[in-house]
Formats: sequence, C-alpha cells, structure tokens
Amino acid sequence: MNNKSLPFSIGRIELIVMMASLMSLNALAIDIMLPALGLISEDFGLTGENDRQWIITSYIYGMAIGSIIYGSLADRYGRRPVLLTTITIYVGFAIFCALNQDYNLLLLARFIQGLAASAMGVLASSIIRDRYDGDAMARTMSTIMMVFMAVPVMAPMIGQLVLIFAPWQTIFIVLSGFGLLVLTWIFIRLPETLNPDDKTLINISSVTSAWAGVILHRNAVGHVLASGLMMAPLFAFIASAQQIFFNTFDAADIFVFIFAINSVAMAFCNFINSRIVMRFGARRVSQSALIFFIIVALVHLAITLAGWITMPIFVVLLAVSMGMVGFTGANFSSIAMQPFGKNAGVASSFQNFMRTLISGAIGGTVGLQFDGSTLPLVTGFFFCGSAAFLFILWAEKGVLFRRIQTGVTEEQLLPRG
Repeated sequence: MNNKSLPFSIGRIELIVMMASLMSLNALAIDIMLPALGLISEDFGLTGENDRQWIITSYIYGMAIGSIIYGSLADRYGRRPVLLTTITIYVGFAIFCALNQDYNLLLLARFIQGLAASAMGVLASSIIRDRYDGDAMARTMSTIMMVFMAVPVMAPMIGQLVLIFAPWQTIFIVLSGFGLLVLTWIFIRLPETLNPDDKTLINISSVTSAWAGVILHRNAVGHVLASGLMMAPLFAFIASAQQIFFNTFDAADIFVFIFAINSVAMAFCNFINSRIVMRFGARRVSQSALIFFIIVALVHLAITLAGWITMPIFVVLLAVSMGMVGFTGANFSSIAMQPFGKNAGVASSFQNFMRTLISGAIGGTVGLQFDGSTLPLVTGFFFCGSAAFLFILWAEKGVLFRRIQTGVTEEQLLPRG
C-alpha cells in the first residue's frame, strides 16, 4: 500500500502553510533574537565582542545534534506524536529562557530548545516525502520555503517591536506563544501521514543501515554536503549580522529592514523556483544558481579586498547571494531525499543532521571571525560555494544539468559507486 493512497483530510495549500509554520518556529527562534543580542550582552556583562553569537549558534548546534534522533522515532511511532511532543518541549524551554538569570543556563536552554526544534525540519521533509515524489516534492518544498521565508522578514521586526515596550526576556514569551499556536493547529488538523505498513522497529542495525544508505549513495550524500555548505553562509550572516550593521556600517536604525531585504530575496527566488522547477528540473535550476552564487561571491570578494565596499553594494550583493541560496536549498534537499521512500524519516533525519552540523559548524566558525569588517563573511561565501560545486560535480560524476525522467530511478542513472 502506498502512503499517497492514504486518506488525507487537509488540502495541499493548508499542508504547505502548516509545514511552513512548523519550520518557521526554527527561523523565529533564531531571527527574532537579533535586535536583542547587544542588550543581552550588556545585561550579562559579556566581555568578548563575539560572545553574543552563542545565543544563535548554541541553538543551531542543538538543531544539528537533535536531527539524528527524530527520524527513527517518527518511522516507528509516526510523524504526529513526535511533532506534538517536541513542540511542547520547544514551548517549555522558551519560557525557561525568559525566566533564568544565568548566561550559561540560557545557552544550555537554547541548546535544548534547538534539540527539540530540530524535529520540525526533519518531520516537515518526511511528511512532504510521504505525499510527493521527485520534482513535485521539490516544487512543494520550494513553495513551503517561499511561505516560510516570510518569517525571517518579520522576525527581527517583531523582536524590535517587543523591545520598544518590554525587556528582551519577553521575546522568549512571544516564542512560546507562537509555538502554542502551531501546536494547537497540528493537534487539531494534521492526520498521520506515515503508512502503518511502513512503520519500522527501532534497532541499531536498521538505523545504521539507513544511515549507511545515505552515506554510500553518492548522489544523495553529495547533495547533502553541498546543501550544508550552501546553508553555512546563511548561518554565518545571521550570527554576525547584528555586529556588521550595528558596528561596521552604523546602521542600527534600519537593521531590521536591511535584514528583511535578504529574506525577501530568498522568498522571491523560492517562489520563482516553485514556478520553474517542474519545467526545467531541480538539478538544472540548482546547479545554475550555484554557479552564479560563486561568480557573485568572487565579485564581492574582489570589491571587498579592493576597499570599495559600501553598505549599498554589500546589501545588493548579499541579497543576490541569498537569493541563489534560495534556489539551491529545496532542490538539493529534494534530490538527496529522492532515493529514499520507506525509510524517509530516518533518511531525512540523518540528512538534516549532516546538513545542519556542517552549516552550523562552518557558519558559526565564519561568524566568530568577525573583525569589524565584512571580509571574513565574504571570504566564507566564496569558499563555501566553491566547495559545494566540487561536491555536486563529484555527485553527478562530472555531468551537470541532466534531468531524471519520470519513471527512471536514481539508481539507474546515478549508481552508488
């Protein structure tokens, strides 16, 4: 029995908005904090200029490590119970963050919150994989990302608005409120998407076999590694954005609007991707975007090294780069998930673990190199894009811009060896 033949009580549009809202809890937990990082640093008396970035990176590291847990649980017990449990933990630790008065405990709570929230990205991908295949999945994921990107546009503005009327701790109360809304919606409306026939027992051999299936599948692991490298510049930018625009460009008053420009660029490119991916295929679109990303990063690096960088030039080139990340994200993820059906939960979980660990580690490291200039960030963009291209070239055995035809499997065209 195929999952897609299961009765499904909600329509495609509601499913897209629901999954986007679910994924947005992660973006909200990261981006809403940006305007408050300076205040948090002052309140806790942090001495290092870059120490405030750990408010962001501790959450991301929690996301990375947690990603490896939930696929097995979701393949055993179903998507719905795991989601309800983890969102409840997310809400609880948001409240804990608001109440505690120790910086180390705050970082620990953020880590645990990220640990729970990692289930949202894993299970959103699994739920969509339960319902769609191939380019249709890429189109649906791209549409989800388009809706989801409204959150990074609004989150810093929400954070700034909260700070006008209340202390920074209130931001965590707002997070818990959004979490409760999504929890209630999923509890009432989301049916189980995992076919009972596809439930698998949790045991070491089956889990490690599924992990090995990802690692040994050349095309899948190549796209996961490339995806992680392409997400790293985004995390590096988020981690250092407050310092770049507050300190380097002295643009604190318009920071939230500049940040929104980049989110809009990513949302727009995800929208365009959702319109064209069925026509041209996920590979052709994402590979073209990756090559253009590298070209833009090289131009950006040259301008920076020449000392010609200004805030308008930086913002424009950054927005173009983030737009190309928007073209690669959903497509790389969909290509990497295509070979996995029955074990979609474990595969998605392990892929998210690899992707987030790579992007968090590299992005966090690049962010911590902030020295008062944009050079470390721009250098990171170029090297991450170049490394991602090499992995794609390896994954595709040197043949780019091909399209997998309907009815032809990845294994037939792209053998694991």
